[in-house]
Amino acid sequence: MSHVFERPPLLADEHTSLTGWLELQRRILRWKCEGLSEADAHRSVVPTSPLMTMAGLLVHMRWTEHAWLDVIFLGGDSSRNPAFDESAGEDADWSTAGVTLAQAVADYEAQCARSDEIIAAASLDDVARHPGFPRKRANLRWILTHLIEETGRHAGHADIVRELVDGTKGYY
Repeated sequence: MSHVFERPPLLADEHTSLTGWLELQRRILRWKCEGLSEADAHRSVVPTSPLMTMAGLLVHMRWTEHAWLDVIFLGGDSSRNPAFDESAGEDADWSTAGVTLAQAVADYEAQCARSDEIIAAASLDDVARHPGFPRKRANLRWILTHLIEETGRHAGHADIVRELVDGTKGYY
């Protein structure tokens, strides 16, 4: 498992640096899913976190980007995001029931493209505007930094989950 991924330029402006680091972590997460069988993509290997499968990581990150950019930043509708469904239970945004790996990848890629559109149309100083989240009045800069942290954290989880699933190791 070997890919060459480029980091953002060392002398990049702030926007290029933030979006570059986010995209790098996204690519690593998708890359860790390449070549997996359907069974392995859904195989639970962490006894204390049974939803943390390779497919589950993609599904979770899809809904995480949706939550932070579509819902909280833009003030959009949260009704289709399972993370906001109080009746669905904790960690509903990790559920892969009825979701193939190909669908999880496609949904994640579509959400990343949507997120990129939102980011491109905004300033780093623009503030989140969802009225139901007054304590989350973060600017886009903060949200991007958080998404880099969250995606990087789960890309690291994907490293170890993939190794436990089939022994595949690899670092970009």
